[in-house]
Amino acid sequence: MSARTTGTGTTSAAGKRAPVKTGGRRGPRRWWILTGVLVVGAGTVGAVVGGAFDKGRDAARSSEAASATSLSTVTRRSLSEHTQVNGTLGYAGSYAVLGRARGTVTWLPRAGQVIREGQVLCRVDGQPLVLLYGASPAWRTLAAGASIEDVTGADVAQLNHALVTLGYVNEADVASTSDEFSWATRLGVEKLQAHLEEDQTGRLDLGRVVFLPTPARVTALQADLGGPANGPVLHATSTTPTVSVALDAGMQAEVKTGDRVAITLPDSSTTPGRVISVGKAATTAPPDASGPGGSTPTVPVHIRPTHLRTASGLDQAPVEVSITHRTVRHVLAVNVTALMARSGGGYAVEVVDGDGTHHVVPVTPGLFDDVAGMVQVSGAGLRAGQRVVVPGHE
Repeated sequence: MSARTTGTGTTSAAGKRAPVKTGGRRGPRRWWILTGVLVVGAGTVGAVVGGAFDKGRDAARSSEAASATSLSTVTRRSLSEHTQVNGTLGYAGSYAVLGRARGTVTWLPRAGQVIREGQVLCRVDGQPLVLLYGASPAWRTLAAGASIEDVTGADVAQLNHALVTLGYVNEADVASTSDEFSWATRLGVEKLQAHLEEDQTGRLDLGRVVFLPTPARVTALQADLGGPANGPVLHATSTTPTVSVALDAGMQAEVKTGDRVAITLPDSSTTPGRVISVGKAATTAPPDASGPGGSTPTVPVHIRPTHLRTASGLDQAPVEVSITHRTVRHVLAVNVTALMARSGGGYAVEVVDGDGTHHVVPVTPGLFDDVAGMVQVSGAGLRAGQRVVVPGHE
């Protein structure tokens, strides 16, 4: 992961633009980049703060070219702070399916296939290994007489829930949260076995069921047809697209769960999303054998696309993520290049009245929006609709 860096700018008394400080933030919090020189009439103001923005806006100008000016309008609008990072679009979860039955693997799914609850993950000696949903792993034979007195019986509760969900048991006969292997549970297992075209024993021997939290999207096969079934069979993920970001640990406090994001996909289309988790512990990748030293400490950030279908079908795809972590609404805003450093300190904009008269209005900068190229400003005498001087052409 790499984060884009932008910076904000001030000007020197000599009339050259230098970075404006916005709270001493590091990395991507430095919003604007040095752009050039603009000499303003009557010597009242030394220079204009310039800005360079991501996505190919080259703001480098020579002092000769910077002498051209135009007008921009003061607007009232919403502005946001953004953090630009790189990420990887894949799928949430990582599951290893283990074979617990003795025998020979006689059927396997294909990579990319999605197995859902009640469907077969593989076959051993022609018998199915069926997927049911649950967080606790299968660890014993499930049969009549099994009851749950403590946490070790969570597998029975998961089985009942699955049988009710699949319609093999009526919830009037056994609650979906029941932790007891009852006569109704046995009947539901027999109906499941009938659907799978296997012997209707009413019991699930160890190695005949796998519990996973979600549908299984097969990513890799580890067993071979004709090979032993006792061991790793396949790897899978969930079917939920997720963007993973290795965030610079120094930016950890700037990103939080619930932040809105814009995800730019490999085809350059954009889809919205939200941050669903931010790691608390930083890690450092081991030194690369091809280069000296280790990498920068990072924390894992996971992002869920809002429109899941938009991101489906992409696995381990590189994406760009713009994380919005602060927004101000209905504020006065000007093009960042309209900001000028005053000779006595502080900032101002040069307002042009309807009759062509120019006058300087002191302002206080607020939030910088590097995507919009705008900055929040406040100052007596400043209002929406006024025209202000900016360098170059709009």
